[in-house]
Amino acid sequence: MTDARLNTLHAWLKALQPNWQLDLDSLTPASADASFRRYFRIESQKPGFGTLIVMDAPPQHEPLDTFIQVDLLLSDAGLNVPKILEQNIVDGFLLLNDLGSKTYLAELNNATADHLYKDATHALVQMQIASKSGVLPDYDKALLQRELDLFPEWYLRKHLDIELSTLQENQIKQSFALIIANNLAQAKVYVHRDYHSRNLMVTTKNNPGVIDFQDAVYGPITYDASSLWRDAYIAWPEERVIDWVIKFWEEGRRAALPMPNDFGEFYRDFEWMGLQRHLKILGIFARLFHRDGKDGYLKDIPLVLEYAITTANRYIELKPLARILESTRENKA
Repeated sequence: MTDARLNTLHAWLKALQPNWQLDLDSLTPASADASFRRYFRIESQKPGFGTLIVMDAPPQHEPLDTFIQVDLLLSDAGLNVPKILEQNIVDGFLLLNDLGSKTYLAELNNATADHLYKDATHALVQMQIASKSGVLPDYDKALLQRELDLFPEWYLRKHLDIELSTLQENQIKQSFALIIANNLAQAKVYVHRDYHSRNLMVTTKNNPGVIDFQDAVYGPITYDASSLWRDAYIAWPEERVIDWVIKFWEEGRRAALPMPNDFGEFYRDFEWMGLQRHLKILGIFARLFHRDGKDGYLKDIPLVLEYAITTANRYIELKPLARILESTRENKA
C-alpha cells in the first residue's frame, strides 16, 4: 500500500471515528490475498462489535461493485458473509464486521474435519438452492478455456521452460476440449469459485464465515465441492473425500438440487471439474511468482500437480494429458 493510499484510508476512518468509536491507532494488517486487495483490523468501542475489518481495494484494479453484489446475494441466501457497515466506492474502501481469524485451514484436523465439513456442506447447499440464472456471470466455455490456457502458458512455458511438441500441443488441446465438455454438461448453480480452507472461517454462530467470493459465477454444480475437498492447501485420504462428497450429494438431492441419480456419475463430474481447476491453479501459482513476484504459492504446486496426475490417470481419454503432467514432475525434479 502506498503512503498516499494509506493517508486516504486514515482520513476516511477518521471521518467514521465518531459513529463507530474507532481506535485509529489500532489499525493493523489483517491479511493480503493473491489480488490487489488488502485487509486491516481496527478496534471499535461501539457495543457489540469489538474489532472491525477494513478492506482496501484499489478501484483501478479491484472495483467494489461485484463484492457488494455477491455479499448481499449470499447474505440473502443465509450464508455468514461479512456485513457491509460503511462503504467508500470512489476510493475503494469498505468497513466490515469481523468474522475472526480462525481459518478452516488452521482448525482442520482428523478430529474436527467431519464437523467442519458438515457445516461447509450445508452452507454450500444453501448457496446453490438460491441460484438463479442471469444474476451472476456465466461460467461459459470461453472462461473455462482461458483458465485452462494458463497451464501451458505460465506453468509449462514460463515456469518450467518446456516447449511442447506439436503432438503434445494437440493432446493438450483435445484433453481441454473433453474437460470443458464435461464441465458445461453439468447443472448450473451459483459458484463461489474459491470455496476452500483459506476462505472459510470458523465461527461460533452460522459456521462457516465465508469470504473472498467476489469472483462468483453461475456454473458447474461440482465446482465448489472440488475446491473444498481437492483443496490446494490440505489433502485428505481418498476414502474420506468420497464420504464427504457422498454426504454433499445426498444433502443436495434432499434439497432438490439438480444432481445425477447415480453417485458414480456425480463423482466423475467432481473429478473432471477438479482437474480443470487444478490445471488453472498450476498456471495461476506460476503467474503469481513470475509476473507478480509472489513466491508463497510455489510450495503448494506439488500437491496440486499430484491431484491433476491422479485424476488424469483414472480416465483412458485423459492418459495423454497424464503423461505430460508426469513429465513436468520429472522435469522439476
